[in-house]
Amino acid sequence: MNKLSVIATAMMAATAVQASDVLPFPKIPNPSVIHDALAESTYVKTPVQDKLAEDAPNILIIMLDDAGFGHPSTFGGLIDTPAMTELAEGGISYNAFHTTAQCSPSRASLLTGRNHHRVGNGSVPEVGSDFEGYTAEIPKTTATIAEVLGHYGYNTSAFGKWHNTPIQYATEMGPFDRWPTGHGFDYFYGFLGGETSQYEPGLYQNTVAIEPPHDPDYHLTDDMAEQAIGWLRNHKALTPDRPFFMYWTPGAVHGPHQVHKKWIEKYEGKFDAGWQAYRDEVFENQKALGWIPEDAVDHTMPEGMAEWDTLSDREKAYQAKLMEVYAGFLEHTDYNIGKLIDELKAQEELDNTLIFYIFSDNGASAEGGFGTINEMIAINNLNHVYDTETQMNALDEMYGGLDALGGPELDSMYAASWAWAGNVPYQYTKLTSSYFGGTRTPMIIHWPDGIKADKAPRSQFHHLNDIAPTIYDVLDIPAPKVVDGHEQEKIDGVSLTYTFEDANVEAADKVQYFEIFGSRAIYHDGWMASAFGARTPWNPTIQEVINWHPDNDEWELFDLRSDFNQKNNVAAQYPEKLEEMKALFMEQAADNKVLPLGASLLPMLDPSQIVSAGLTEWSLIAGQTRIPEFNAPKVGMVDNDVTIDLDLEEGAEGVLFALGNVAGGVAVYIDEDRHLVYEFNQMAVERFIHRSEKPLPLGEGQLLIESRRLDKNWGGELSVDITYNGKSLVETVIPRTTPLIYSFSSTFDVGIDVGSPVSAYYFDKAPYELKNATMKLHAIHK
Repeated sequence: MNKLSVIATAMMAATAVQASDVLPFPKIPNPSVIHDALAESTYVKTPVQDKLAEDAPNILIIMLDDAGFGHPSTFGGLIDTPAMTELAEGGISYNAFHTTAQCSPSRASLLTGRNHHRVGNGSVPEVGSDFEGYTAEIPKTTATIAEVLGHYGYNTSAFGKWHNTPIQYATEMGPFDRWPTGHGFDYFYGFLGGETSQYEPGLYQNTVAIEPPHDPDYHLTDDMAEQAIGWLRNHKALTPDRPFFMYWTPGAVHGPHQVHKKWIEKYEGKFDAGWQAYRDEVFENQKALGWIPEDAVDHTMPEGMAEWDTLSDREKAYQAKLMEVYAGFLEHTDYNIGKLIDELKAQEELDNTLIFYIFSDNGASAEGGFGTINEMIAINNLNHVYDTETQMNALDEMYGGLDALGGPELDSMYAASWAWAGNVPYQYTKLTSSYFGGTRTPMIIHWPDGIKADKAPRSQFHHLNDIAPTIYDVLDIPAPKVVDGHEQEKIDGVSLTYTFEDANVEAADKVQYFEIFGSRAIYHDGWMASAFGARTPWNPTIQEVINWHPDNDEWELFDLRSDFNQKNNVAAQYPEKLEEMKALFMEQAADNKVLPLGASLLPMLDPSQIVSAGLTEWSLIAGQTRIPEFNAPKVGMVDNDVTIDLDLEEGAEGVLFALGNVAGGVAVYIDEDRHLVYEFNQMAVERFIHRSEKPLPLGEGQLLIESRRLDKNWGGELSVDITYNGKSLVETVIPRTTPLIYSFSSTFDVGIDVGSPVSAYYFDKAPYELKNATMKLHAIHK
């Protein structure tokens, strides 16, 4: 008799009762009978964590977003980062550590130990496509660190930005196997997209949408720290015998740059000398600290960025303020990291917690263009429409001037020139994966029980895909061959453990390719070959993408053994080496599913190619919210009809529907006088507002909103005709529209506008839920 039969027979005997003895639930079996049955079986319970060493460390990965190599005071920057400094002084630091140059690809690579295209993340999900390396789906054949460690008994949690769920799966209907809890995390508290408002974020707890308080003192990064501390306390109280793995990745300091004034005021006047002065000072600081080589020579400003001395006094004040906001935002983020460290100290867990403080998932971002009140202007390639003067005028006239920067009404972001300054000593910025300004970030490893503190920087060439194998190496567990029934693909990274004791040990043999939006490079044995690619991140245009062909790119060659920051192009001296490196890149590209080159550019040329849920028709009622933009009716962007059946009572007022947020979008609402209002928020710079002449009548009625693109140009005109019970209310043409995306975190909401509100009219009334009315909405793309 097998063990299951023995147990079943024993339990049946123990629970046999007369009919009169039947209870609402079975009697508990006699424990001695079960014990006897188990004694006859071969079953032995082995706690999963017994597979680990008794002193296996906790693991904490901290990674910021869009921060520059030259920003932290820890390594010579002018922005205070005391928590980072504390960890650096108690651990070891790396000055040749690399990312992919973009958010989602970096996160996918870090979490899996593989190259980003191999795990379907050739770019961000918002420009995902059907090409194998660009689907935004992390395959189950490339398990995450959380999935692996969970099988070894770790409690796992993720806080903050995720940005690794395909957009078509990012609704409350899932499937949830592509959400954090489907990739091995027991608990998730954060947001799914690339960014969100720091004041009114679109959050999820595990897979359930939650709304933050409408509290002027609220800030998302504070919330992330407090939630993580609470989780650590629960872990300590309820499962003290298990180690933890925490992935803490706030939305900071990605745009929008938003932080409370007390943090901004600390930096008042500190950047008045401009971006070149910042770069010059930090460059010398880095040398003095030994963080970069003494013989390093700095780069000049890239073509197309403005020289500080050419700016008017008004613009200098504007640009300096934008940098003050960023600096306060970064220090505030590091302050919250300090709170996590303090909690580990209080729990006496810090010494045996293996901490990776990865300063950023890519270099400082140039997506603010020429300095912007709304970063989405550059994302939508509309810098040529809304220049700096236009934006400064809007700031003064619509928002009250410089003090509004960093606040909840704007998605502001500093100029690309500040990003270039903050990436000192490197040449370019985020999204240029061919050059270190896009890919190189400081990293600290802190583990007092396992690593002796050493101030000498580690300069071996390493990458985010090396973190997973390092963790497995430290824990002495093999990289799994099968996880949850899925045979695993090879891990591309190599362990960093050989660098723990010796700062000057010879680097591990490593081949590493890079590619984002056609910008590409290949590293091997101290050499690096680079091609700039299709897109200029600080001033992108559609035309340059249309005109790009990879065969026309000029490659450069760098000998990194004597050229720390890619200053000297030696392609002319070593043409054979360059050809060898280019061939190696193509080998890696084929192996890692990078091809076809430039696949991530296709959705920019034709937004209809973006992967989505494929819906073209929706039927919704009031209260249905948080439908992601890419899965929602794209009002204001494509030809569509929206029909709303209404029943209005006295006092009817509120939002009928809204798509977007303060950065841009469309809202249709009934104001306090019961007038219908159609508002097109165009990039927070212009607001096209149309209000019915008369109040809507009480009782039942049908509203029809017909939108038609009048031309197919990028951001071209849109006609909008609105009728109520067949009678015209609004007939207008919106002269400039949003071509690609209102916001990475915006949603379609019915009968309410949750999160950051589209309309300035109801900003202080948000979420401006519809009252004294009922409604049904039907939308169809024509």
